[in-house]
Amino acid sequence: MSRKALITGSSRGIGRAIAISLARDGCEVYIQYATGHEKAEEVRRLLKEEKLPVHIVQGDLTDTASVKKILEQTGEVDILVLNASIQIRNKWEQITVEQYEKQMTCNFLSSLLLMQGTVPYMRRNQWGRIITIGSVQERKPHPDMLIYSASKAAQTNMVTSLALQLAPDGITVNNIAPGVITTDRNKAALSDAGYTQKVRESIPAGFFGRPEDCCGIVRLLCSDEGRYITGQNIFVDGGKGIR
Repeated sequence: MSRKALITGSSRGIGRAIAISLARDGCEVYIQYATGHEKAEEVRRLLKEEKLPVHIVQGDLTDTASVKKILEQTGEVDILVLNASIQIRNKWEQITVEQYEKQMTCNFLSSLLLMQGTVPYMRRNQWGRIITIGSVQERKPHPDMLIYSASKAAQTNMVTSLALQLAPDGITVNNIAPGVITTDRNKAALSDAGYTQKVRESIPAGFFGRPEDCCGIVRLLCSDEGRYITGQNIFVDGGKGIR
């Protein structure tokens, strides 16, 4: 049976790779984006060329009103992958209320609201998959990303709570915590050779991950074969989180 999957922040980076992977596994996917319509269209065109069912939906998850708008476009979904996040670098002494609210709304509150909007259908169907995309910073917080790392830790705590509550309904809830992944978000920081070497040396595997490295575990968790895995925080980080 074909499953419907909503992947937030999926016009680029890790979300894009996950959306393509799930589509190729037979899911009808919804590509959500906030800005950059053309990048979302690129993903849609790629999957349409492969004759796979794909849709794009726009909504800014820093604005909670967008959650209802997004769900009106997708309808009921079987799989929810919460990948969208905002990351603002700043010294902790200089963090503003606006920066806090923007990151916490996108990274935590909108995740909660999307779960509230999608779980009723999953409960009725006695089948559902929810995956949040966290960060190695839950364990190794970057000194200039206090709110980002805190929001990811909060999201994972929510996963633990909801996994216990939703397991009787056939719904699994898990978190994936990527390490250093080569996406456009990291492009500027990793253009500094000295910084790049320092970061690479902090990874036991000795190399940076690619967005596609996050797809295998997501595919498992979204499948029937992953039905007995819930409430887990799985690091995809080359060992960085344990060093």
